[in-house]
Amino acid sequence: MAVLLPNTVLTVYALPHPWQRDANGVPVPPNPAERPAARGSWPGSATEQPDGSWTMRLDPRAWPLEPGDTVTDSRGRSWTLSTARDHKVPGCPAADYVQATATLNPPKVP
Repeated sequence: MAVLLPNTVLTVYALPHPWQRDANGVPVPPNPAERPAARGSWPGSATEQPDGSWTMRLDPRAWPLEPGDTVTDSRGRSWTLSTARDHKVPGCPAADYVQATATLNPPKVP
């Protein structure tokens, strides 16, 4: 596995999880027109893959993240997360990171 060094500053906008439930117990997502407050900004990595998806490495302080959360960078780009995993490196907490896959907003059209 290669080490990915930070190439930008990433800001995390995490939706409230779990979502509130209606009277029938069905989860109700928050209003998509309202962006939640930023959780924080940290150095990270955003790399476009050959298939057009993006691989992201975020600071562990960004955890917890869930699909649907948004990440922006210092260049004004925005991504919606499709997966996120808190990766712990045994015996070396300084190397911990959050691994995520995301889609650029708006996605590129071939």
